[in-house]
Amino acid sequence: MREFLEYWMPPDYSAHGAELDALNLYVHWLMLILFIGWGLLFAFMLVRFRASKQPKAVYHGTRSHASKYAEIAIFVVECVLLFGISIPAWSRWANRPTKEAKAMEIRVVGEQFAWNVHYPGADGVFGKADANHVTSSNPLGLDPADPAAKDDIVTLNDLHLIVDQPVVIRISSKDVIHSFALPYMRVKQDATPGMEVPVHFTPIRVSPGSDKWGAACTPESGCVKWEIACAQLCGLGHYRMKGQYQVQTRADFDKWMAEQIPVVANISG
Repeated sequence: MREFLEYWMPPDYSAHGAELDALNLYVHWLMLILFIGWGLLFAFMLVRFRASKQPKAVYHGTRSHASKYAEIAIFVVECVLLFGISIPAWSRWANRPTKEAKAMEIRVVGEQFAWNVHYPGADGVFGKADANHVTSSNPLGLDPADPAAKDDIVTLNDLHLIVDQPVVIRISSKDVIHSFALPYMRVKQDATPGMEVPVHFTPIRVSPGSDKWGAACTPESGCVKWEIACAQLCGLGHYRMKGQYQVQTRADFDKWMAEQIPVVANISG
């Protein structure tokens, strides 16, 4: 089934994606059957009850119970899809990773027209942010006086993840509604001003070239980064609101983090 789905859809490199893809496939098969069935019925009605064959109207209606049986069958299938697959899958996915899973946490803040990616640093604590501190070198307004902000890393359109490690991404927006989408991870969530909405998933495949080239990821080196898309029309520059993300081994991720300069160190004055 995975090979069939990947022929029509982007590859799935997440732990939860296979279940979503299977549900998507079942729903589309049901819609295809209904489309063909109702289309054939419509064609039959046009021929069977055409004026030349049925010049006088019949007002008692159909005496067959076939339509009732068809409606019951469709209802049963939809109940199976909803209560047997969709709700259990959602229930499993809605539970955030436990502390034992040691999920990494990242903030992603959308703005016209870019994604700001905020890593908490070695202490694992996000520094305080205030709109009064926002500058070109401090896009998220981290407070330089906050000790927790001293080691925070902020990148522009560049997200790094660790393979086989759960991640919780807190999504928000500075200005208008955006939509954070990672097609290969089967993740899509609106970024809404004034709200911080978490999404979580587990990458299960290293980006091509990451295990060989580590932080030195360039097209010339053979390394590939996947695209962060904005799936919500957010203004005239929506077309260029593209970021990149890379799934790395723990060693490559740690190497990349060690090369980053905390944003507070770049704040002048």
